[in-house]
Amino acid sequence: MAKKVPPVQRPVSKRVKSVTDTDRSNGSGRRSSTASASRKAPAVGPERIPLKNKAYLPELSRLQIELVKLQEWIRHEGLKVVVVFEGRDAAGKGGVIKTITQSLSPRVCRVVALTAPTEREKTQWYFQRYAAHLPAAGEMVLFDRSWYNRAGVERVMGFCTEEEYQEFLRSCPEFERMLMRSGIILVKYWFSVSDAEQERRFQARINDPTKRWKLSPMDVESRSRWLDYSKAKDDMFAHTDFKQAPWYVVNADDKKRARLNCITHLLSLIPYEDLTPDEIALPPRQQDTGYIRPPLTDQTFVPEVH
Repeated sequence: MAKKVPPVQRPVSKRVKSVTDTDRSNGSGRRSSTASASRKAPAVGPERIPLKNKAYLPELSRLQIELVKLQEWIRHEGLKVVVVFEGRDAAGKGGVIKTITQSLSPRVCRVVALTAPTEREKTQWYFQRYAAHLPAAGEMVLFDRSWYNRAGVERVMGFCTEEEYQEFLRSCPEFERMLMRSGIILVKYWFSVSDAEQERRFQARINDPTKRWKLSPMDVESRSRWLDYSKAKDDMFAHTDFKQAPWYVVNADDKKRARLNCITHLLSLIPYEDLTPDEIALPPRQQDTGYIRPPLTDQTFVPEVH
């Protein structure tokens, strides 16, 4: 019999409002309600001591076991889950996605990271190429950037017209409501990183040949358009942050904390039970009945240079 999973530590099922990138620079908030204003913003920048591996690794191991339990529950119940990851360049979205998928089956948990649209895709309904990657029953899809490209890079870089942009703002909430009415569980994360921390990560990528590929021309251009991206993000939140599909903001200046916080929050949003399989007993190996292995010289081996 399936046993219920104990509550995840520090449950965060209630929605927590967080500061925007603009909030960090000038103290202004998009929401003006007394409740929002009274909430304390998360610590950012050098004031916060980085999380050490001694505390990070054991908690990460525990959470990855819970992710496997969630995976089995999604498969057992035939759930359809979509998780959208958006945010600043170098905010750590890719690291969180890799951490989530590290122990999961690619047959259940898929990552979608689309390239620039082809000439044919540019003539399609805007959401069409994203809809093709939505999950079937028993699947979870993680979008490493998503249809929100139109509200971000396309808007700022002029890759769409003003009319196309305005139509996106009108259509996006309805598109997401349709997804949820079809039975899809939709979760949206925005990874917020400070200007100083983004600069530090950009410089680290420039100086590391194995990470330089992460800096696309669009990433480099985004540095000179920081405020434009901030304004575009605020406009996007104003139109697409609604009760049925809210934006959850992840303070991403500390990558390790961001990973733990995001995974903990994701686990808290989807009730699941422990379906860990029973221990498996391996059968005895088949007895040798005179099988003769072909000569090793008939095979081509990888040179052992190490």
